[in-house]
Amino acid sequence: MFEDLLYALASFKRNKTRTLLSLLGIIIGVASVIVITALGKSTGDSVKNTFGSTGLDIISIYNNGPKHIRARVLSYDENFRGKLLKLPHVKTVYYFNQFPGTITRGTVSVNAETQCIEYGYIKDYGYKLLYGSDFTVSDHVQGSQKLLLGDKIAETLFPDGNLVGKQVILSRDSDLFGFEVIGVLTPSSAMDTNISTTIMVPRGFFIKKMDPKPDAERVEIKTDTTDAVAQVEQDVTDFINRETGVENVVWISSPLTMIKQINEAYATISIMLSAIAGISLLVGGIGIMNIMIVTVTERRKEIGIRKALGATPSDIRNQFLVESATLTLTGGAIGIGVGIIISAAILYARKLPFAIQWEACLIAFGFSVFVGIFFGLNPALRAAKLDPVEALASD
Repeated sequence: MFEDLLYALASFKRNKTRTLLSLLGIIIGVASVIVITALGKSTGDSVKNTFGSTGLDIISIYNNGPKHIRARVLSYDENFRGKLLKLPHVKTVYYFNQFPGTITRGTVSVNAETQCIEYGYIKDYGYKLLYGSDFTVSDHVQGSQKLLLGDKIAETLFPDGNLVGKQVILSRDSDLFGFEVIGVLTPSSAMDTNISTTIMVPRGFFIKKMDPKPDAERVEIKTDTTDAVAQVEQDVTDFINRETGVENVVWISSPLTMIKQINEAYATISIMLSAIAGISLLVGGIGIMNIMIVTVTERRKEIGIRKALGATPSDIRNQFLVESATLTLTGGAIGIGVGIIISAAILYARKLPFAIQWEACLIAFGFSVFVGIFFGLNPALRAAKLDPVEALASD
């Protein structure tokens, strides 16, 4: 076997151009598989990092159209909350209201979306407090006039950074309310960037001072485990359809579902592109078979001499199989190297995390060797069947 390998290397050295052209198909095919799988894995990791690890057990219910259309058939009241809490794996149900407001300190004013939240939501959703404290149960029950600021709003109103305990004015239309700042929120993931320009107040304040019988504008459900998110989404959808007798009155989504959908889309694209790369490998294998057939024809005398000196048909067959396998093995190794370099360059340019699927490298490498043996078998058998007398007599 080692002698056959030396023969193969010597043959490659004699025919450098032919060898290089034979390798190209394998190199391109293997490199393509590496790049495609690396991009897919890196993008998937990037999506997970974007959403973060917290809040994945939260399901959001949005109005699928104007609020008043949904309100005709479904009210987000305590009765509805109670029914949701009876569904399997539903741990907590949060109601939200929001309004465009203006927050003022002295002569500086900032327009911002004001979120009216319930107790526990900051912790459950994984929002990060830069400093200060969260609302207490008492704040929510009493409807305290305390608020949390997004970090960008805080920088604008309090450039010196000393703001906890300070007073600001929150206005909605012509209504003015004095509030105490108790903390600053900052994004915990790339999906939370809007938190920087948001104000949060207890929903209890909204009910006591703005709307005593509010219809929530958004509902968020915390499940008892992330494994149950998909099932709870379906259960909530079925429940609302039964309650209202109308389909698609709301839109239900979750970060986990969005991640799954994005990953499935990339997986589909990766499979299609990998299939194209696989075709490239097959074309490369056919090219190698043609080259090996030409090689057998050119080396008929060499085959005849070896047989005359005692080489068996299996010796001749193995010689050409080793040549073919070595050719594709070399192409596969180079393809992996090229694929990793190209992947690293693309991921660096797109500022994505470096993520190579080493399983894909092994599969592509193994497939390239298989291609070499499979497509090299026919030329090798032809060489093994050559009659030594006819081979020596050939020109």
